[in-house]
Amino acid sequence: MMYRTSLTALALAGVVAHPFAAGSTAAATADPGPSSGGSFVRWKPCPAYSDEVIGSLGVAVDKVAAFRSLMKRLECGTVSVPLNHRDPGGRKIDIAVTRLAATDRAHRLGAVAVLPGGPGNSGYLDPVLRTALRNEQMAGLNQRYDIIGFDPRGVGDSTKVACTFSPAGQQGPGTLTKEAARKIYDAQVAANRECGRSDPAFLGQLTTENVARDLDLVRTALGESELNLLGFSWGTYLGMVYRSLFPGHTGRAFLDSVAPPWTRIDQHAKDSARAAERNFGRMAAWLARRDGTYGLGATARKVRAQVAKLVRTYDKSPKTYTDMQRPIDGSAVADLAKRNSTEWVRAGKALAELRTATGTTAPPAVRQLLGAPMMGTPVPGAPETLNRTMNLAVTCNQDGSRAGFDTAWRDYQRLVKRHPATGRSWGLPVRCSGWPLPVQQATLKRSNGSLVLAGHLHEFMSVYDWTLQTRRAIGGTVYTVSDDVHVSTTRVPKCAADVVRYFETGQIGKGCEGSAVPS
Repeated sequence: MMYRTSLTALALAGVVAHPFAAGSTAAATADPGPSSGGSFVRWKPCPAYSDEVIGSLGVAVDKVAAFRSLMKRLECGTVSVPLNHRDPGGRKIDIAVTRLAATDRAHRLGAVAVLPGGPGNSGYLDPVLRTALRNEQMAGLNQRYDIIGFDPRGVGDSTKVACTFSPAGQQGPGTLTKEAARKIYDAQVAANRECGRSDPAFLGQLTTENVARDLDLVRTALGESELNLLGFSWGTYLGMVYRSLFPGHTGRAFLDSVAPPWTRIDQHAKDSARAAERNFGRMAAWLARRDGTYGLGATARKVRAQVAKLVRTYDKSPKTYTDMQRPIDGSAVADLAKRNSTEWVRAGKALAELRTATGTTAPPAVRQLLGAPMMGTPVPGAPETLNRTMNLAVTCNQDGSRAGFDTAWRDYQRLVKRHPATGRSWGLPVRCSGWPLPVQQATLKRSNGSLVLAGHLHEFMSVYDWTLQTRRAIGGTVYTVSDDVHVSTTRVPKCAADVVRYFETGQIGKGCEGSAVPS
């Protein structure tokens, strides 16, 4: 099969993909002129990154040379789009676009647009990081397809704005009281109002539907009659919206870790919390079979009881270690219980350490899993990977719940009571409370195009039932991944081979095993 070509061979391939190949003087300066739709790409040199920056992007040391070779093939540019698509003659903004051209031009099948997660994640380097450099199977996708990446509006090298995010309103260690919850709620409302009113003309246009309309203008600018879609997490919802708006311009679509076909934050939190507690049952059974190693109980029931006890104990008496910024309370214990199977070994060690922890410094597994700051300091020169303002604006512009305090406090109490092992990890559900801009929700529609919905049977970030709900709403074929790992499909070689085969042939099986549970 063609997708088995080695990663190194693809990275070093010297195929000239388009008249203005990336890295050439022509690519950096030439303007190909308007396409039939009036949009065009302004090509420019791609950025250069230091080894330190490349490492911060998750590229292993032995893959740095391949990354640099792929960057020489990558084409970079911008497409101008209306800020408000209802006013196409008004203010314009730029969308940053990249293209990694197919290496087998004689058998080229088209273009695959990679739809990033978030909302707010950058997709600029996705043609390199998510396809050509990921593994040999995904590298094969670039043989017969151009891979298109982009930064959605509000992110990275596309036009964006920035709100000021203050730490005010964050929960202190220990049990959350109603009084403390009220302060968190009030602070969140004030911050949301300040952000939303800072630039409503721009922030009000940060919606999934507008990103989809931007993407279709990118398609036009690239001269493609249709786009095939490879979406991850929020990118799956973007794929649904794009497909609903532009069915005639949508080819094959593979959506991994499927979002629900609705945008209510309150229901999202309830479903995810239920799935996380359910998956902890799998972790508890795994730990029980290894009671000699972890000492948390010889049955799943005993492990559940032990972890719930740890949550209560550390909420009553939080610990602060001299070598960690984060205090260890019930929410930290619950965070360990919420880990997916790739981290069960380390999380089990950390839970075991917390049973008997003494001293002023953190036990090693606790420090390893919980010691890093939530938002690390970016490496100088590194591209933006997540824009928090875009994340907030898209989420809240589309959220129809926007809970008041009484509702949020009631929901939080129910969540903690119903999910004793993992519930404390979620926090007060007030993300969009007080957001001042109107609710804007997209309308999803069925179409006859090819669609694969990859749902992960045990994960909580994208609950498996959402995949089934989405199929009922818009159709498609369900591809079941038997793991609990968010967007793992393209990272697991056997599953990735199915993805590439789907784009090449339109055929897909029932699913794959996904990430393996540790032995």
